[in-house]
Amino acid sequence: MSAGSVLFDAPGPRTRARHRVYSFVGAALIVAGVAYAVWRLWDTGQLTYERWEPFVTPRYLEAILVDGLLQTLQMAALAIVAALVFGLVFGVGKLSEHRPVRWVSWLVVEFFRAVPVLMLMILSFFAIFSGVDEIQRRAYWSVVLALMLYNGAVLAEVFRAGILGVPRGQAEAAYAIGMRKTQVMTEVLLPQGVKIMVPAIISQMVVALKDTSLGYYILAPGLTALVKPLYQGFNNHVAVILVIGGMYVAVNLVLTAIATWVQRRYVGEKDMLKVSAVGEQGGGMDGGPAPTN
Repeated sequence: MSAGSVLFDAPGPRTRARHRVYSFVGAALIVAGVAYAVWRLWDTGQLTYERWEPFVTPRYLEAILVDGLLQTLQMAALAIVAALVFGLVFGVGKLSEHRPVRWVSWLVVEFFRAVPVLMLMILSFFAIFSGVDEIQRRAYWSVVLALMLYNGAVLAEVFRAGILGVPRGQAEAAYAIGMRKTQVMTEVLLPQGVKIMVPAIISQMVVALKDTSLGYYILAPGLTALVKPLYQGFNNHVAVILVIGGMYVAVNLVLTAIATWVQRRYVGEKDMLKVSAVGEQGGGMDGGPAPTN
């Protein structure tokens, strides 16, 4: 018998009846809220054809999908690929047996985890890429760099926790048969830690995709760059926000579905609990395990 069945009493008939009433009342309130919102949109003229015309016009749709969605996906993809490399390097660096390497890795990771993404974008725009003449190109790479630094710092902790989540006996056995530290890391720890890391990595992709919207403040291309021209041309603020926001939601739901499938397919509940427990221990400068020789 599981601990949950011991600590939880099955609800009786009266409790089940109350739960049904609560569910009915909750559903009724949600339906009423949605109905009121739709009525307000209709009453204020937000549902007229003129307000939604750009989203059924081929040339506007092409601009939204190509200049908007495609650019957003490109920035997010470039940032997350670079962040994976960044995270792997500094995540492994935090586990190094060499204290200077461990301290430098800790400093880099904690710094970029703490600085807001928008500030990194502004810094990149006005300092790192200041020599690029074309504003959109300059803003594009500023968004990619900022997202790479922030998400790479987060992924460094994911890699560190995933590696530490592998049972210690695996590394000890590898050292016992004469494998070097690099071999143990690349051939034993990382392959086993990957199944723990993958869902968290995909979840971080969702974060990177959403944070591309912050590029609006430095005139970066993407979905949010189309918001102002659309509502200025058609006076359809609500329609633009609903459609552009809905596109973000749709893409994020796809990524979330992939993460859920990967977690169920490759990652067991014990592995997830293990990496969560390791991650909560923090990322101290001396947090790396001493290898067994």
